[in-house]
Amino acid sequence: MPGPQEGGAGGRCIAIVGPYLSGKTSLLEAILERCGAIPRAGRVGDRNMVGDASQEAREHGMSVEANVATVEFLGDRYTFIDCPGSVEFLNEARAVLPAVDAAIVVAEADEKKAPALQLILKELEDLGVPRLVFLNKIDKADAALREVLEWLQPASAAPLVLRQLPIWEKGIVTGFVDLALQRAFVYREHAPSEVIEFSDETSELTSEARFTMLERLADYDDELMEQLLGDVEPPRDQVFDGLATDFREGLIVPLFLGAAERANGVLRLLKALRHEAPGIRETRARLGSAETGGAAAQVVKTFHTSHGGKLSVVRVLEGEIADGAIVRTEDGRDERVSGVFDLQGQEPRKRGPAMAGETVGLGRLESVRTGDTLGVGCVPLQLLSLAPPQPVLWRSLSVADRKDEVKLTAALAKLVDEDPSLVLNHDQASGELQLGGQGEMHVRVALERLARKFGLTVEVQLPRPGYRETIRKAVKHRARHKKQTGGHGQFADVVVEIAPLARGAGFTFGERITGGAVPKQYIPSVEAGIRDHLSCGPLGFPVVDLSATLLDGSYHPVDSSDMAFRAAGRLAAAEALAEAAPVLLEPVMAVEVVVPSDCTSRVTAMVAQRRGQILGFDARPGWPGWDVVRARIPEAEMRDLIVELRSASAGVGSYTACFDHLAELSGKLAEQVIETRRAQAAA
Repeated sequence: MPGPQEGGAGGRCIAIVGPYLSGKTSLLEAILERCGAIPRAGRVGDRNMVGDASQEAREHGMSVEANVATVEFLGDRYTFIDCPGSVEFLNEARAVLPAVDAAIVVAEADEKKAPALQLILKELEDLGVPRLVFLNKIDKADAALREVLEWLQPASAAPLVLRQLPIWEKGIVTGFVDLALQRAFVYREHAPSEVIEFSDETSELTSEARFTMLERLADYDDELMEQLLGDVEPPRDQVFDGLATDFREGLIVPLFLGAAERANGVLRLLKALRHEAPGIRETRARLGSAETGGAAAQVVKTFHTSHGGKLSVVRVLEGEIADGAIVRTEDGRDERVSGVFDLQGQEPRKRGPAMAGETVGLGRLESVRTGDTLGVGCVPLQLLSLAPPQPVLWRSLSVADRKDEVKLTAALAKLVDEDPSLVLNHDQASGELQLGGQGEMHVRVALERLARKFGLTVEVQLPRPGYRETIRKAVKHRARHKKQTGGHGQFADVVVEIAPLARGAGFTFGERITGGAVPKQYIPSVEAGIRDHLSCGPLGFPVVDLSATLLDGSYHPVDSSDMAFRAAGRLAAAEALAEAAPVLLEPVMAVEVVVPSDCTSRVTAMVAQRRGQILGFDARPGWPGWDVVRARIPEAEMRDLIVELRSASAGVGSYTACFDHLAELSGKLAEQVIETRRAQAAA
């Protein structure tokens, strides 16, 4: 077996990814235990794991953020980053994955989770990250391995190459055969596996499985192909070199077996990483990071700790970063490092300088964001462009005490800094502070964190849809504002024509004054007064798509003023709009839903139930077995769409939406909306 792959003095960084509840955090615990970093592996049910360290993760029994842990294995340093598996927290991995050397994809022998596995593998494929699959819970598998491979292979663009063959006794997996080493092992719980002799049956199955593995390698190696055609057994070192090269280049996805809760298969997995995974040099080349002669690092995660302030988790790509170093972002922002830390879960431990390959925390880089590239002694190239995903669920937030509003905004800004897939929006029309996220659990966890870290409990409501109103007929109206208060009074008289415009035209103002009936200096005040009233029309909503024309009027040389004509304009608009057959408009969204193809019919039914219109559907480009459904759906019908969509698609469906047009809403639905609005205004 060849020696370890050169990875750089600072060690490797490996992501642990996989579908929800596949056992990623249990695998991290088993790795930490096997490497001596912890005395005993924790369990999800016991809430004592290094990975799921936050209170929110432990209460929900699931990973809700990336967790970092560093170990030593056979003299080499490894940092493992355990990433959440739920699609709602997938953005946590998007900043991590480009900077890692390789990824362990934890999977199960469960056909229903194949679409979720495909989501993760596609992300890795697009980034060019070498990946291997750890088929977890093999001790509980009740399907033949051949059948499991048939389920899993469509999720991967590269061929899955079986590296191990399970040994079964009385329907239970008791060990495995390493197809590259040609050795059989029996599992020992929380201990290294032991070598055993081949049985006759195992020997025959091994020969067949090994030949299949070599055939896959021969697709990329002409010499090996000639050896197989000539029935020549290739040297073991040649086989390992082929496995390592093809894995690092992403040509194959090796598949290993194990049971993380029992620590079965963990040692063999670690040895494969040690000998076959690439290191920082290859990762730097994949990222396109040119050598600068200084130091460079990639920010993969941001924490706001209770006592130590902001902590930026970085992968050092080149050079050395020490406490007190001045780091510069790609857009020229400078910050001084206040402490360099190793991380074990969320526990920072101060340490000395970090060198190329290491993954560490850098203290108090206040303006630095997740995804930034940092340089010391140079301005680094931008390596990542992390556009946050569009929110699929919104909630309106408010505090009981108005003095807490500033505190709320500051706290939410820190949450968004930690998790860029959260989005804050101040809706100007409704005055609501809205928080958008990637699903119901994502937003719930954010609010729980808000209460725990910042002591802020908020009232949560569904956001108000962006209803508008317009008019159906033209109206000419005279309005007079007259007020006598002693001394100078107030006087303005205007004749205004209000008329409907085409949908989407907005508001226009004009004047056809003759003979100086209204002096020119007062005409802008009339327009301002009309605009004032358009913010809340007779139905209670902003008014759109109409024109206002000032036709006539009169003034007083002493009592007329800008203020008086503004009041007259406002009065004219209020009285004219009420006579102009106002009608309610609701926003309609253009929606693209992406789901596995077997869910498409359920999506079309959902759209119909929500007063939507199907525009068509096609195969999703680059995603075998997935469809894109295009539709138009009223905004009011979309507020819990993601919940139903995820339920119908094993948790993997999603959508993007943008405003398309305003459509008239009438009948009982319109009456209900108007009645609700009036009740809110009266409260």
